[in-house]
Amino acid sequence: MSEVLAIGVSHKTAPVEVRERLALTPGKVEGFLREAQGVADVQEAVAISTCNRTEIYIVAGDPVEAESAVLGMLARKAGIRPTELAGSIYALRNCDAARHLYRVTSGLESMIVGEAEVQGQVKRAYDDALTAGTTGTMTNHLFRAALATGRRVRSETRIGERHLSVSSVAASLLSEQLAGLERREVLILGAGETSELAAKALNAHGVEAIFVANRGRARAISLAQRFGGQAMSFDELPLELTRADAVVCATSSPHPILGAEEIAAVMEAREGRPLLVIDIAVPRDVDAAVRDVPGVSLYDIDDLQAVVRRNRSVRQAEASRAEGIVEQEIHSFAEWLGSLEVLPTLTALREHGRSIADGLVRENAGRWETASERDLERIAQLAQAVVNRVLHEPTLTMKRMKDERVHLRMQVVRELFGLEDAPEGIEAADGAPLAEVRPLPQRVRHTA
Repeated sequence: MSEVLAIGVSHKTAPVEVRERLALTPGKVEGFLREAQGVADVQEAVAISTCNRTEIYIVAGDPVEAESAVLGMLARKAGIRPTELAGSIYALRNCDAARHLYRVTSGLESMIVGEAEVQGQVKRAYDDALTAGTTGTMTNHLFRAALATGRRVRSETRIGERHLSVSSVAASLLSEQLAGLERREVLILGAGETSELAAKALNAHGVEAIFVANRGRARAISLAQRFGGQAMSFDELPLELTRADAVVCATSSPHPILGAEEIAAVMEAREGRPLLVIDIAVPRDVDAAVRDVPGVSLYDIDDLQAVVRRNRSVRQAEASRAEGIVEQEIHSFAEWLGSLEVLPTLTALREHGRSIADGLVRENAGRWETASERDLERIAQLAQAVVNRVLHEPTLTMKRMKDERVHLRMQVVRELFGLEDAPEGIEAADGAPLAEVRPLPQRVRHTA
């Protein structure tokens, strides 16, 4: 039977240096999913890749082989050996995988607990998989249920009440480091959703001039107009860097945009004015060597965690309520997942029993020398009746199973009875019949 498997890394298990090497940029997702679907009996695949996590959700008949194959794909992408990822990678199966996805979608696994952006990111990941044609029955149900759980968490709790996001935390850090943002000039690299959230947060802090630089000119102009800024091209970037008080980097570039040499030249032109750079992109937009350039203060996505910790206690009570909702929804998923296996397993088990009974009758057909056709029919019926009696109670018990361990229990049943590969005959390993009916010894008739 197929199983659901989640394989990934997050800000909880790996630093940004590892996460950026595993990140799947928008143009790479479809190819990765289709490649994954072609290895180790992987039937379905969905990939989530954000600044804080890269996770692959797959459905496979052999989860052990599938895990190894997908891990190998991730390692090749990162350019490192699979063993080097061992301390960062987590692999979860079935209800544990579903629970993790529900928690991700609800914002419980985010750096900023309760952030709303992650729900949209999960939805886009699912939409990308639908477009790639790599979803199926199990991933469709899993992701739709996860998104519904996320919506329920946000409607029934106040976990997202303060509307915190990575971008808003970046704006708070800028304000803290610059002693306020009023009349400050902040340059934003990128014009995607993260950049828009950053622009909105900065605007709320009183930033008057926001210069948006992005290759998508129309989008950059639109954002600049909305937030009272001005759109700039990348060719104008060096000049704008000499004027800005700070830079927020949030592009989807697979490679660094700002290097140490370029920033060193900018700092010379700034004549001693410090520059604050916050890089919330993964992969990072700013080379780590920029930290060594005099006068530059560089913060990446992991550096924001200290700011986040100061806000974490505010949401703990609501997070506990959200976790309760997740567990309720996981119970429903477990029942659904188990239902996929109970009936097929019951059918396979009864068919296995019938095949044994039929084979036994056939094996001993030559031993009923004096039996009539009607007697032979009764023998066959009796053999089937024994099978039905033996399987009656297990059948009732299996039908009553409705907890999150049903999937595992069905797997045990299939392994115990060898149902994965139904036997063609009923011979034992040594070739001998599994059962043989022997004639009773003739009774000695005693006479008086």
